[in-house]
Amino acid sequence: MATEDYRRKLTAILSADVKDYSRLMGANDAATIRTLTAYRQVMTSLIIQHHGRVVDSPGDNLLAEFPSVVDAVQCAVEIQNGLKAKNTQLPEDRRMEFRIGINLGDVIEEQGRIYGDGVNIAAGLEGLAEPGGICLSGTVHEHIRNKISLGSEYLGEQTVKNITEPVPVYRVLVEPGAEPDPEKKRRLKHKRFLWILLAGMAMLVLTAIALWIWKPFVGPSPPSAEAVFAQSPSIDLHDKPSIAVLPFVNMSADPEQEYFSDGITEDLITDLSKVSTLFVIARNSTFVYKGQAINIQDVGADLGAAYVLEGSVRKVDERVRITAQLIDATTGGHLWAERYDRNLEDIFAVQDEVVEKIVAALALTLTEDDEEHLAQNATDNLEAYDFAKRGWWYYRQFTQETNDQARRLFEMAIDRDPGYADAYAGLGFTYYEEWAQQWSQDPHSLDLAYDLATEAIFLNDSRAAAHTLLSHVYLRRGEFEQAIVEQEKAIVLDPNDANGYRDLAEALIFAGRPEDAIEHMEKAMSLNPHYPVTYPFTLGFAYALLGFKNGSPDHYENAITAEKEAISLNPNFTGSHLVLAFIYNETGREQEALNQVAQALSINPHLSLAAIRESVLFKNPAVLEAFLDALRDAGLN
Repeated sequence: MATEDYRRKLTAILSADVKDYSRLMGANDAATIRTLTAYRQVMTSLIIQHHGRVVDSPGDNLLAEFPSVVDAVQCAVEIQNGLKAKNTQLPEDRRMEFRIGINLGDVIEEQGRIYGDGVNIAAGLEGLAEPGGICLSGTVHEHIRNKISLGSEYLGEQTVKNITEPVPVYRVLVEPGAEPDPEKKRRLKHKRFLWILLAGMAMLVLTAIALWIWKPFVGPSPPSAEAVFAQSPSIDLHDKPSIAVLPFVNMSADPEQEYFSDGITEDLITDLSKVSTLFVIARNSTFVYKGQAINIQDVGADLGAAYVLEGSVRKVDERVRITAQLIDATTGGHLWAERYDRNLEDIFAVQDEVVEKIVAALALTLTEDDEEHLAQNATDNLEAYDFAKRGWWYYRQFTQETNDQARRLFEMAIDRDPGYADAYAGLGFTYYEEWAQQWSQDPHSLDLAYDLATEAIFLNDSRAAAHTLLSHVYLRRGEFEQAIVEQEKAIVLDPNDANGYRDLAEALIFAGRPEDAIEHMEKAMSLNPHYPVTYPFTLGFAYALLGFKNGSPDHYENAITAEKEAISLNPNFTGSHLVLAFIYNETGREQEALNQVAQALSINPHLSLAAIRESVLFKNPAVLEAFLDALRDAGLN
């Protein structure tokens, strides 16, 4: 090993594994993988919050490192408390309990991996821990003894596998009532809460700033906002059979294959959405259940879906195994189930067959347009398909780094298949995102997005994503009617795309048609019951402009209701505070308007009237001037 290939360092090591993992897998492997994935996401999030990083996560194990011993121990306690709470939602025989060991030691780091006795001791301590418990080495205990108010119990010197000398071991008292000093426990809980709150607020501020830069005011006599929000999903709401496709479970040994199982799920949602006689729940709502142990009937009731499709994917080398089952969500009965063991090159045929089986099981009638749309494959090149699926997975992480990774993957997909329209659209979205988030100073990014959108449409005008991308570009250029036309085409091609209706509502708002936008936001929320903050924000902005257009107090009140709903989802969503400031100023509530602008500035001190003027386009310039005047009155400069 050359010296330049590795380095030595002192680090805090956290090692965790699942107690009785083999028993859980033997009883129900699919449910175990879902639970493990969900729990691992909780652990990873907490590790990042405490300045650590996940080094590796093979099977049921997880290895992480921290620059601080205090951070490592605080993180471990929060992990065990968080997973204990999640376990209460599972039957006793399905609960998943982790054991955690923490050591401070010298390690060798090579290409992101860490090795050495420091790691081996942490793994040995993990084996000594009780399910749901934490064991510390003596070195760790010495470092945290006067820094963290935790109870502990000395277990003596213990023999650890592959380590010559016995290791002093301490058990952390994390169970209720185990801490000897209740006041210390109260202070620790308060300290943890503040830490999580501050970290969460910082993340929300960054998200709000990014959203502000991209869409300061995205966007619906209409129904009241209360009626829209009170309307819980119901199977009876839909005039078509409704189906939810749950995220297929990645059964591969490699967690990096997650993009592939997600891609299969997304393809099935897309293909089923082409069936005009079917109501398909949006990806955003079904992916809420990713990695969770679920009850199908509860999912159906939650999403308003009469039927649920679930399954798993195992990809090994050039072979793939896909299992799928269609379930009646009202009764829990199985309507159809199948397992496919195929060569990887047959993946497109398997997807087609799953859709055909669902159509047959539900006795649906396909129109000529349905059959034509279903017959159009995005690509027949498996390598291009794989690169594009990876690209979309990275793109949806919405960071500058993952956006760059997505771009490279879309370019590789185009290189393998120069006629792959979806890859051109994906590549175009990376340039649009770069422009919208101001990740690059290149003034041509928006032009490149336009060129790639038109190329994608030229290659295959039946792909909704390309029309949506073109609509976005037109809207940012102030070409409002063209933006509406393109987004309407996207909806015709994918009538079950909830975000498509939200995007159309946004274009209609800026074009001066807020009353039409409201109708489309109702549709979006019906398709996507677990909607993000941008949905009520867009609804509220439409109501606000309709109130301004018609002088109706009722519309302003509906706007206030919607924006407060958005703020309940994300208190640091700047746009909602500014819309509320506009409404309060227009309705003579000056102090409330001042308060909303003050809150917006506390979230993003760089907000200014000049920035809004530069980034927002209305078909009627007088609307923008009225908006800016109201914000100026409320204290924004």
